[in-house]
Amino acid sequence: MLPPKGLCRKHLLGEHVELHMLLGSMRRGKNIDGFLFGGLVDPQQLFARHEELVTEMAQRGFKHTSPIDANECASLAARYTGSSSLDIVANAAELQRRCPDCAQLMQVSATAQSNAANSN
Repeated sequence: MLPPKGLCRKHLLGEHVELHMLLGSMRRGKNIDGFLFGGLVDPQQLFARHEELVTEMAQRGFKHTSPIDANECASLAARYTGSSSLDIVANAAELQRRCPDCAQLMQVSATAQSNAANSN
């Protein structure tokens, strides 16, 4: 659940697929504790995250044909209220360690954000 602009093509599309898989697991009542306690996902943000990924995919020229339902996401996420704490810093560090493409994109994105903040 890192900023989509900082994800390489492989990780952007991969997270999108994993999000759909997570939603399927939630539909079937599968245990997702590993994702929750690992600080990897917040079910309360599932629909919003999907929309962020889809927006970035569109900006990069990818077609999206797998919408999800906001009401279903909210209903499924209600089972997990209060059971998630994202660790964005640790997740970013791990992804940067494993993927040089994402590390470069995150650096470019952070520089752009810093420049935008300084120009205001």
